[in-house]
Amino acid sequence: MSMTSTNDDVVALARRLLACPSVTPATGEVFAALEAMLVPRGFTVDRFTVGEAPDGPVENLLAWRTTGAGPHFAFAGHLDVVPPGAGWTSDPFAPEIRGDLLYGRGAVDMKGSIAAFVAALDALPDDLPGTISLIITGDEEGPAVYGTLALMDRMQARDLRPDLCLVGEPTSSARLGDVVKIGRRGSVNMWIRVAGSQGHVAYPHLADNPIPKLVRILTAIEAEVLDEGTDWFQPSNIEITDLEVGNVAHNVIPGAATARISIRFNDQHSGAALIERIKGLAATEGGIVEAKISGESFLTAPGAFSDLVRDAIRDVTGVETELSTTGGTSDARFLSRICPVVEFGLNNATMHKLDEAVAVQDLHDLTRIYALVVARALG
Repeated sequence: MSMTSTNDDVVALARRLLACPSVTPATGEVFAALEAMLVPRGFTVDRFTVGEAPDGPVENLLAWRTTGAGPHFAFAGHLDVVPPGAGWTSDPFAPEIRGDLLYGRGAVDMKGSIAAFVAALDALPDDLPGTISLIITGDEEGPAVYGTLALMDRMQARDLRPDLCLVGEPTSSARLGDVVKIGRRGSVNMWIRVAGSQGHVAYPHLADNPIPKLVRILTAIEAEVLDEGTDWFQPSNIEITDLEVGNVAHNVIPGAATARISIRFNDQHSGAALIERIKGLAATEGGIVEAKISGESFLTAPGAFSDLVRDAIRDVTGVETELSTTGGTSDARFLSRICPVVEFGLNNATMHKLDEAVAVQDLHDLTRIYALVVARALG
């Protein structure tokens, strides 16, 4: 099939996925819909459920097609969506075209890009050598414990290791193709607890107030300068996100005080090193720290892969692309452990909002871009 043809089925594919309610964790119907799209296109599909409460069970889908010796190109994404919330103009799971836009929860984040990738497969030459795979989880918007990480284990067990991976997150800002992500900052959350001794405020010598100690810890943390940023990353930042004492009485010195901080960090740090740094500050006042690393930072250095994606965007849309590492985390933080990863997808203006919508033309253009990327990566 000609690489210049546009697949007019992309909107129909997107509507099929959008019509399946899939609030995180996604399961069942939406995976069946994607499987039904891939099997006729020659893919082997492995759907599996893994994990236990509270972070599971989670359904995932791994699909692959090999047409001769060649590189392995992977596309990764998620079928789960955030809750739609009240106040939509139309049913969030009854996709509807109004004007030039297709409305539905997940239209841009990220069922639209999954539909575009499936549609792009139809535009590839039949004799294109290599392996194409789809790494699709039902839990990216939630805890993400049994999602992409479980898919990576499944791939390893099947000896499927991509050479390149494109994650279809909605990276575009003002127009399709203006931003491609080549990295992300890491994320770690910490809970700081300072114990004291409860007592009457009129007899402070018989109590031990933990609040001033916690305030001194937080003041020290707030004064920390982690770095000044790098060529590709903005400065790392520490944010105090919660304070809790739970003291309902005005005349009682509390017995404990807690705080929560969140750190977004660049590639000058590791999550473990930052935890030790905060533990050291907290220890000066007897504070105890518990922490959870959501993901480490990563960077796919600008080069052949990002150039390939930028060239495809320019050839289809004429847009000059900015390479960026801004924003929150994504499952690319996991996939970067096994191969070079970039993220590129639809306009993110309405993701997680009421009346989430994608421009119909963007779906067609994204299909053409994805087809060019895969053809050039494998060819």
